[in-house]
Amino acid sequence: MNRMAAMTLVLCFGAILTAAESNEPAPDPHCLIKTNHGDIVVRLFATEAPKTVENFLGLAEGAKVFIDPATKHKVRKAYYNGLTFHRVIKGFMIQGGCPLGNGEGGPGYQFEDEINADALGLDKLKVLDEQGRPHPWLTIRSQEDFNNAVLRPLFRVMGITTNEQLAERQQEVNDRVHAMSLKDVYVNQGYRYDDKLKSHAPKRGSVAMANAGPNTNGSQFFINLADTPWLTGKHTVFGEVVKGMDIVDRIGEVPVTNMHLPIDPVRIISVQRIAPEKK
Repeated sequence: MNRMAAMTLVLCFGAILTAAESNEPAPDPHCLIKTNHGDIVVRLFATEAPKTVENFLGLAEGAKVFIDPATKHKVRKAYYNGLTFHRVIKGFMIQGGCPLGNGEGGPGYQFEDEINADALGLDKLKVLDEQGRPHPWLTIRSQEDFNNAVLRPLFRVMGITTNEQLAERQQEVNDRVHAMSLKDVYVNQGYRYDDKLKSHAPKRGSVAMANAGPNTNGSQFFINLADTPWLTGKHTVFGEVVKGMDIVDRIGEVPVTNMHLPIDPVRIISVQRIAPEKK
């Protein structure tokens, strides 16, 4: 083999290596949440919740336009800097990202959930067990709770609007309730799922979007202090704490009012993208 041929082989082999390396998936983005209690590092699930991660980073980095609640004008700046964790519930979660500091504010827009109910197993969990008891994830404590969570949404889907119609279709209603999964219940409530996504369950350390119901995401998010299976399928989990869970726990212990507002503000100094740590 002559020298030129050998060089060509080396170049080709190098090109193959470069192509192979370029096919490797990019690492998930990481961000640093600096607070007055310490630093929290979060890995963001860019593949599993792409729109949610894009929104979160866009707001954090000042790349996304939002409505300033004070001026009502469109602005573009680092959204989370200077906000607070305005809702802290010991043993449950810490919530932040509200520009008003009371849980009622947002960026002036809303966007859809990114959840795969089947990946989370909601299609396999029945509403009622063999004894006729509601699944515990529904957190039903009374007949009125059952009516609001299961029956009224089902009546709406079935087109039942009067007691007479209900009496005529009572057996059909009974059969459907006993066949329903948790996914069916949530779909009847208005949730929409995407079976192309890989979703994560809301566990300790999960970072998820706070909302006011289906497809009402904006800027508020929460970090779980414990596993919260009853929230499965209702909130987009878009990240996880990889460093600083001790800081999250510390925030979870701060004194709060009866409205879960920290007595001494827990401030978000900044949220910024950082390079993932090498394994």
